[in-house]
Amino acid sequence: MTGLDNSAGVKLRAVADRALLVEFENRIAQDISEQVLKLARLLKREPFAGILEAVPAYRTLMVHYDPLTIDYDSLCTRITPLLNQSSVSEQSRRRWSVPVLYGGEAAPDLKQISERHKLSEEQIIDIHSGTVYRVYMMGFAPGWTFLGGLDPRLYTPRLEVPRADVPAGCISIGGQQTLIGGQAMPSGWNLIGQTPERTFAPERDNPFFIQAGDEVAIRRINQEEFDQLSRQAAAGSCISQEISLS
Repeated sequence: MTGLDNSAGVKLRAVADRALLVEFENRIAQDISEQVLKLARLLKREPFAGILEAVPAYRTLMVHYDPLTIDYDSLCTRITPLLNQSSVSEQSRRRWSVPVLYGGEAAPDLKQISERHKLSEEQIIDIHSGTVYRVYMMGFAPGWTFLGGLDPRLYTPRLEVPRADVPAGCISIGGQQTLIGGQAMPSGWNLIGQTPERTFAPERDNPFFIQAGDEVAIRRINQEEFDQLSRQAAAGSCISQEISLS
């Protein structure tokens, strides 16, 4: 069995000999994200021998497995009935208030975004910081946090020539998305700010405090606050605050 399209339109695809990719509808939307996360919760609630990890993305779930314990065809057979199963509790929503410094050295692309959209830099910042975002995916590199819900007024193509190095905690825009960078590395996204928060901190009990399905609200800070919070983050503290949604 090389692949399977079920009645719900979900596709199962082999990825080498150790992973199965579950593909949902090809669009970025909250309802698709919920389907991905629901399957991930079902696999966690009702685990069976051979599954090593399930990794959610925008519209897919990558299921890593041990081929010596379960083969691909058997895995497809076990997963397919779960796609139509509705008896799983909804994931409790968590919203994080993440501190962000906009402008200055952390925002070399803010001016060109302003010119492109004929909005002032302050308007760009107000629009970006005034949105509550959904975390659609954690990945690409540890701690990279991909956020959906960007205001269409800020949609901006990626850079033609990527930068060789952007700082950890970068706040950037690429197309219809925005993200929080987890580590210093190359990127072609437009930089508009930086957070002192560390979305990947391996020394913490929970290296990744933000998860797919969470929400992110932004708290704008100044340089003095950034410097102070950076010291706290470097000492191992999580400086983002969880907001009660009850």
